[in-house]
Amino acid sequence: MSTLDPASPPTGELPFFVYGTLLPGEPNHDLFLRGRTSGERAAVLHRALLYDGPGYPYAIDGHGRVHGTLLTAAPGVYEELLGLLDHLEEYLGPGHPRNLYERVVREVELPGEEQAGKGQPEEGTPEEGAPGAGTVRAWVYLAAAAVTRSLRTGGSVIDGGRWVTRRPPGGPRTL
Repeated sequence: MSTLDPASPPTGELPFFVYGTLLPGEPNHDLFLRGRTSGERAAVLHRALLYDGPGYPYAIDGHGRVHGTLLTAAPGVYEELLGLLDHLEEYLGPGHPRNLYERVVREVELPGEEQAGKGQPEEGTPEEGAPGAGTVRAWVYLAAAAVTRSLRTGGSVIDGGRWVTRRPPGGPRTL
């Protein structure tokens, strides 16, 4: 995965990679996504780390991977969904000093059919180059620069890069 040039914005409607409270079963999924997506699929963001936050996670660039879901906007609601997610993630524009997250374009991996049938890939699944459905470009909300600095110096990494593993089935999230 490479960091794509932010000076040349993507064309077309990119899907969104989500990894926290927007995941299926998490509280913001129904609030923000119900009726606004036409597809949801397990995906993996390589070269990233997941950190615990105050009730929600942060992803940053790093030597690891983050497991999440690739969302495709339903026809006719892309701009609405983009605005809702920017507002939720406190994204005011590229490099804005009050951003909580930066919205960036990244390559995300879609697991192969043999893995997709099991849900998200198991720990130890081969990383890049493994057979799968390939990669797609997607919007990802990564922690903004000031937040990233704070996380790197005193944050708690979520081992395995899975937010949903932090919550017992049917129960509240545990720390």
